[in-house]
Amino acid sequence: MATRGARLLIPRRVPRVIRMREFLFALCVPLLLMAIGTVGYMHLEHWRPLEALYMTVITITTVGFNEVHPLHSEGRVFTMALTLVGVFTLFYAATAAIRAIVSGEVRGDIGRQRMEHTLQDLRDHVIVCGFGRMGRFVCAELSAAGHPFVAVDKHAAALEGFQMPHGIALAGDATSDHVLRKAGIDRARVLSSLAAADADNLYITMSARLLNDKIFIVARAEDQATQKKLLRAGANRVVAPYVIAGQTVVQAVERPTALSVLELATRRDYRELQIEETEVKTGSRLAGTRLDDAQLRREMRITVVAVKKPDGTMVFSPSPEVVLEPGDVLICLGHRDQLGRLSALAGDA
Repeated sequence: MATRGARLLIPRRVPRVIRMREFLFALCVPLLLMAIGTVGYMHLEHWRPLEALYMTVITITTVGFNEVHPLHSEGRVFTMALTLVGVFTLFYAATAAIRAIVSGEVRGDIGRQRMEHTLQDLRDHVIVCGFGRMGRFVCAELSAAGHPFVAVDKHAAALEGFQMPHGIALAGDATSDHVLRKAGIDRARVLSSLAAADADNLYITMSARLLNDKIFIVARAEDQATQKKLLRAGANRVVAPYVIAGQTVVQAVERPTALSVLELATRRDYRELQIEETEVKTGSRLAGTRLDDAQLRREMRITVVAVKKPDGTMVFSPSPEVVLEPGDVLICLGHRDQLGRLSALAGDA
């Protein structure tokens, strides 16, 4: 049964034998024995601290060097007790420490602690809720693009072996506010709800919107009737996989060449033709200029397909007289390198 708590998973299998605190306790045992032995010899034999410490070390390690000074009866009894307790305790501590190091428990706990710190430092990342087939594909694309993301799934087994650059795996139920906060919902830029059940996606969307009213939410819907509910719950965009697949099949039948061009433009590895959106920032060189004066077509060979105004209005095939304003989003086609120049020009780099 899946729990509603959250726990970080490092991208590897880690045996669950002992925790980090038990490992640290095992390392502290020899220090504790040396402290007890040193104090004991100082009290019983009235030795100096260095002599008492030396006698303690050769006793618990069974080295067997000569005694510092002849022992009294009380000192001999204390030495026998220290030897018996020290040998077995030291053996246990050494075994536990070696087992933890060899089996990877120490590296596992250190890795989890490092990831917890990394998760706390994340800003403007993407939260992917659901690590099924669709979630894996989305995470792989985000990883390839270099976007930081957190993959959340309530089934810890689905996240075992997680190895994706720029990503962190978090086992937990994304319908829980605690898990969403653990994933950094208050600092995230986008949340993608890709659970298998529409009810889960609806609940995740509502929780995410209540926790962060500015986050952009993309939700998956299996049933068309759920799309309106997700939008009303706070989703900015609803994706219906079966609807998209059906539309793609129809496009492949009716407009195969146009579909091929669109597929190439959305592929990250095809640099000759890319479609990109770039926001015009306040104070950039493009702000306040006409589209014709920007000379994007002549100098960069970039085609502006549409301009999205700050109020949401879309201007398709904009005329050269359109004035670019701060907050405008340009949807452009061009070479990857030229689109990078446009981002720098718009102040988006």
